[in-house]
Amino acid sequence: MRQLSEHDAAYIYSDSAHANSNVTLLHIYDQSTAPGGMVRFKQILAHVESRLGQLPIFRQKILRVPLDLDYPYWIEDENFDIEYHVRHIALPKPGDWRQFCIQASRIHARPLDLQRPLWEMYVIEGLDSFLDLPQGSFAVLLKIHHAAIDVTHGNEITTLLHDLSPDSPPPAPPAPWFPESTPGNLMLLCRAGFNVATFPLRMAQPLTRSWATLKSATRTFVGEFLGQPQEFPLTRFNSEVSPHRVFETRRFALKDFKAIRALAPGATVNDVVLAVCAGGLRRYLDIQGELPDDSLVAAAPIAVRKMREPDGQASFAWVRVALGTDIPDPVQRLAAIQATTSSSTLMAQAVSAHELINLAQHAPSAAIAATSKMLRSASALLGNWAPLANCAITNVPGPQVPLYLHGARLTYVSAIMPIADGMGLVFSVTSYSEMIVISFTACYEQVPDPEVFAQCLRDSFKEYLALVRPAARRTPRTGAVESSRRKVVPAVSKPPKVSRRKAVGRAAVH
Repeated sequence: MRQLSEHDAAYIYSDSAHANSNVTLLHIYDQSTAPGGMVRFKQILAHVESRLGQLPIFRQKILRVPLDLDYPYWIEDENFDIEYHVRHIALPKPGDWRQFCIQASRIHARPLDLQRPLWEMYVIEGLDSFLDLPQGSFAVLLKIHHAAIDVTHGNEITTLLHDLSPDSPPPAPPAPWFPESTPGNLMLLCRAGFNVATFPLRMAQPLTRSWATLKSATRTFVGEFLGQPQEFPLTRFNSEVSPHRVFETRRFALKDFKAIRALAPGATVNDVVLAVCAGGLRRYLDIQGELPDDSLVAAAPIAVRKMREPDGQASFAWVRVALGTDIPDPVQRLAAIQATTSSSTLMAQAVSAHELINLAQHAPSAAIAATSKMLRSASALLGNWAPLANCAITNVPGPQVPLYLHGARLTYVSAIMPIADGMGLVFSVTSYSEMIVISFTACYEQVPDPEVFAQCLRDSFKEYLALVRPAARRTPRTGAVESSRRKVVPAVSKPPKVSRRKAVGRAAVH
């Protein structure tokens, strides 16, 4: 039995009838590399079952404390049934990319059963009309609750489910598993009382050591992140979301992004990703007749170069970045983004946010309570609550080496992300096999034409690519995964009836 952290428990508490915290990882495979050129569902089922010992969260469910007097616990599911969680479906003919995106969006939008382990896996066949993918490809869609997964470490699950060679030995029989007994309500209430009674004593020492740093970090965070209001316009993405989702994606060569960054001295691949997303947003809103005069703002992770994790990896923190959607020239837009992401002010925000997170991990309740109090005070001074940004752009790390599932080669990795009221658009960026995949998840009422939005992203990329490789104007080949039977041409689409849903706040970055 393991108690959820405040951070993870927040995802459980935040679920609503129209917005849940599901994260969906998408994998597509070429089964021609598998023994015999075919992978059967029962083989995948046996493969997953053989790895459950390495993924304990897959057999654990949520147990809430009576009256929610304490944070929930992860407990082992005494009635765990692998065949409930791993399912088999197929697309109807013709099995094209749009059908796949619609099916994936529907699966993602459905809430998970909180009385069972918080994940589902779908093996999807019938992918017969995909451009750039061989016949017989199949997909594995893994939906898991955000409380059970750290998105920045989502590749750990991908790695555990795969092999480094197509010739890996067959899975061993699953090891015997005996679930722990479920604790009763009396035990949970006693634990809750003990946690409340001993909290001051447990937190006193870490708070004493970190209070000076906490005050400094919070002062910087509030002063830089909230203390300098920078208004940004509300868009269709900043209203209340519906329960329905749309998902689309485009795939690009990593080498092209590396070439494009030369357009702005000092630009990084991440800056180019932001610029391509910004160009796509600018095009889409312009088609709808809704392009604001002022720049849109994105919540995005930024590397904290001054700090390093124990494993040597760079640390990341969330900041808000102006996307330059008010700048018509793509090169100037990229330069503006580069200047913003490399600014000392933005880095100070990132370092402060990262320090607050680190402190919260050592003294979670006290640190978060102190920070929340200061943030609420700052918000009260600055007016009513407002959306944090127009959209979010997040990195979902993918595997860096070729992976195989029962011999089938992994060819594509992407993710469908949770959205919420006030932020109905989230981009996820994954990388695998020298490719970058830019996907977006949105509310159906806000983006009723996701194929048009995806084409806007493609056109934004092609605009940059044409500046560094003029031949790209004549041979636009970017490795997108889409239907080979349908060519999407952006056209003015009917704006969604977002007026039926309540707009969220005034648009101001605090």
